[in-house]
Amino acid sequence: MKAVFIPFYKAFYADAIEVLDKLEIRGFTLWEEVQGRGSETGEPHYGTHAWPTLNSAIMAIIPEEKVDALLDEIHRLDATAPQQGIRAFVLPVERIS
Repeated sequence: MKAVFIPFYKAFYADAIEVLDKLEIRGFTLWEEVQGRGSETGEPHYGTHAWPTLNSAIMAIIPEEKVDALLDEIHRLDATAPQQGIRAFVLPVERIS
């Protein structure tokens, strides 16, 4: 199993859910309002007067065989609006209880 953390500009919400549905990834946790900025490009999303937009984030624990398909779909979405941003980070899941 792998944990996939997906932070994204809030406008990507419906697209992100559509990807999860398409890949039959049912379980996830959503954080509606998170702040951040990309490490190389993109504008900050701080929810402030100067930078009013916010991000959201999803964490899904998925079988390893679905990781590549999910990353491919996230990359495809990111290419549609690279300044806004959606990323996916894969982490090992050592144990579930």
